[in-house]
Amino acid sequence: MTHHERRLPHWDLVGHPLFVTFRLHKSLPANRVFPPERLTSGKAFVAIDRILDKAASGPLYLRMPEIAALVVACLCDGEQRFRRYEMHSFVVMPNHVHLLVTPQVVATRWLGPLKGFIAHEANRMLGRSGQPFWQDESYDHLVRSDAEFERIRDYIESNPVKAGLVAAAESWRWSSVGADRKSTRLNSSHANI
Repeated sequence: MTHHERRLPHWDLVGHPLFVTFRLHKSLPANRVFPPERLTSGKAFVAIDRILDKAASGPLYLRMPEIAALVVACLCDGEQRFRRYEMHSFVVMPNHVHLLVTPQVVATRWLGPLKGFIAHEANRMLGRSGQPFWQDESYDHLVRSDAEFERIRDYIESNPVKAGLVAAAESWRWSSVGADRKSTRLNSSHANI
C-alpha cells in the first residue's frame, strides 16, 4: 500500500475496493459555506457533494449527453478493454463522477490516464484547448467492510435521486443502474473486505 498527500491524503492499494470521486475544474463556488464545527473527512465529503449536487452554475459539462456518454464509455473501457479495475458502481453527475472500483493496477496507471483521456476528448468536443477540465485532486476512500461497500454503492446509485435529477435511480442513464447499463457489465461481487 502506498500513501501520498497533496492537499488530500491518498491511499493506493491494488486489489482492494476504493470509492473515488472527481469533479470538474472550478465546480465548487468560491463563496461556499461550511458548518462552523470541525468536520470529519466523511462529513466534509458529504457537505461538498451536496454543494456539487445543488450547483446551478459553474461548469456542468457532464450534463451534456455526448460528454456523459464519453465518460461512461471510458469508465467501461478501463474495466473491460484495459482491465485496470473491476467496476462495481458508478454515476456521472452534471459536474462530478463517483466510482466504486477494485483497482488492478496503481492509481497512476488507471485514474490519471482515465481523467486525462476524458479531459482531452471532452475539451476537443467543447472546442477548448489548454484549459483544465478536471480539478487536480480526486477524493478517494478505501472501503473497510462489506457493509461499507454496500452503503457506498447505495450512495453512488441514489445520488441522482438525492440531487433531485430523477425520481428513481434507474431513470438516470449515466449510472451503473441507469438505462445505458445494458452496455456495461458491472460486477456486484467483491472479495471479503
